Amino acid sequence: MNKKTSSASQKISRHRRLRLVIQASFAALSNGYIKGFVQGQIFTGESKRLCVPGMNCYSCPGALGACPIGSLQATLNSREYSLALYVTGLLVIFGTFLGRFVCGFLCPFGLIQDLLFKIPFFKKIRSLPGEKSLRYLRFVFLGVFVILLPAFVADFTGLGEPWFCKWVCPVGSLEGGLPLVLLNSAMRGAAGFIFRWKLAILIVTILSSIVIYRPFCRYVCPLGAVYGIFNKISFYRFKIDEDKCTKCTACQKVCKLNIPVWQKPNSADCIRCGDCKASCPQQAISN
Repeated sequence: MNKKTSSASQKISRHRRLRLVIQASFAALSNGYIKGFVQGQIFTGESKRLCVPGMNCYSCPGALGACPIGSLQATLNSREYSLALYVTGLLVIFGTFLGRFVCGFLCPFGLIQDLLFKIPFFKKIRSLPGEKSLRYLRFVFLGVFVILLPAFVADFTGLGEPWFCKWVCPVGSLEGGLPLVLLNSAMRGAAGFIFRWKLAILIVTILSSIVIYRPFCRYVCPLGAVYGIFNKISFYRFKIDEDKCTKCTACQKVCKLNIPVWQKPNSADCIRCGDCKASCPQQAISN
């Protein structure tokens, strides 16, 4: 290994350590209600009225804020439109300023997937067959399970259900369902088919995260779909210096999502992890 390659590797390693510290710190801050984990109860203080930027379940015993996707579903079928507009406004603000930087640095479930991918496995899958089409699935989940079904399908009381949270989201199972069932005897007695169904989805997500980098973010996450729309226009976005870029593809090789950053620096798939910027030998990527 020559000095130039060694220097680039060290730079990437330092960047990844810093990112991990930021991710872990924000996850701890978002779930800092220790008493909730001890008692097996959900925090209901005033801060629960506020949405955190990433996927972090409202029902997590330690959660100090609300998940924007859960909040959006819960209010779309309500007669009170102010809260739905408030959540939508927050998503626009987060997206406008940060884009999918939220996914790369501020999402607790993103951190969990990153850690799972570090587990050694004999073969890591860089992309699945039909990868390009599969990545559009998160927009389907956003449109159908987060917006249309909660807004237009009502139960016998005339209220809509949080379809994505109830039937799909593995974040709720890991951060909310499992801790509450383990810590709260009343919850254990109430666990039924939906809990088992969501547990199966969680197991599939965990196992696939060991082999594929961030499968939930790639193919399912509706919040990532929202922020991805803003990637090209957000204040935090990547720029390529055409005079410096030699099209060596070093950025794409280091990208775990296999994005040709030198061609598409602001792809809706990019989670802004920054590995490409740290690896560029010409320092042609900036933000």
